Amino acid sequence: MSGSDTLSQNDIDKLLSSLTAGLEQDQSEAQYEAAMIDTFDEDRKGYKLYNFRRPDKFSKDHLKALQDIHKEFSRQLSLILSTYLRLNMEIDVVSVDQLTYDEFSRSLPNPVTIGVLELNPLPGQIFLGVSHEILSSIVDRMLGGVGHSESKARELTDIEEALAKRVFDKIIKTLEKAWKNVFPVRGAVVGIDTNSILSQLASPGEVVALITLEIQVANKYSGLLSLCFPYPVLETVIEQLNTQQIYQTKGKLSSMEDKQKILNKISNTNVKINVMLGSTDITIGDFIDLKIGDVIRLENSINDKLVVKVNNIPKFLGRPGTKKNKVSINIVDKIKQTDDDF
Repeated sequence: MSGSDTLSQNDIDKLLSSLTAGLEQDQSEAQYEAAMIDTFDEDRKGYKLYNFRRPDKFSKDHLKALQDIHKEFSRQLSLILSTYLRLNMEIDVVSVDQLTYDEFSRSLPNPVTIGVLELNPLPGQIFLGVSHEILSSIVDRMLGGVGHSESKARELTDIEEALAKRVFDKIIKTLEKAWKNVFPVRGAVVGIDTNSILSQLASPGEVVALITLEIQVANKYSGLLSLCFPYPVLETVIEQLNTQQIYQTKGKLSSMEDKQKILNKISNTNVKINVMLGSTDITIGDFIDLKIGDVIRLENSINDKLVVKVNNIPKFLGRPGTKKNKVSINIVDKIKQTDDDF
């Protein structure tokens, strides 16, 4: 290397200074860009995405409240239909969604039986769709069959439609009871038809809440039951659609009218009554040697009161007697129940 190519100490210091300054500038620019990105992200978090084609009118709490209401509805309806049809029916809530009316109508199978319902005093109408597999099984059972479901889809006859209306009446009555804790309503079935009437019931862009339930009949056939609530129907009670309101209402004491209705329903229920004449202890040998005509002495005195059991629970004390040439018991006292008795 020639002498002219040799760098002095002053030249080396200037070169190092320029390199250090360049690095510091690059770092500051990178920090500035990172700060700008963070600021942009924070600003972006303040915005809420809005879909003008399908706006959200039901909040998550509204949908959760609808789910709770219709879980109770599904439980009650499964009991009522099982008793009415004398057939095991299992009903469960599958999903609760909000979508447009056009999406709801296109999601239904064809054909499907549509019930147009009213929940007075709520405005407008709600729609109940029952799949062909389920309704044909129910109608077959009502006509005396075993609940067979037809594989080939077809429209209902006039007689089948009349029978289907009875089922829809039971569904709307059950819906009344399920909504009682939120808002007292009185339901009515306006009409029954196929999905050809769907286009006439609401505008395509109307937002609706769709509750989808699955029904299983005797563990053989399964299908869907769909409840469609247009937003204008629930708009007046939307503030009451929250889980806190539902649970607070459930905790309220029953009125005398409610209690009387319960008593009227159970008043004709049969109960089993037994009377204990007495008891004693004998050996296995004595028990084996027992024969007709033998007498077993009980520990009870002839003057002791007898225990009267209702469904195997001691409830009363009585004395034996006869009435119209039949053995009878005269109730003379009531046994006081304690927590240890149960």
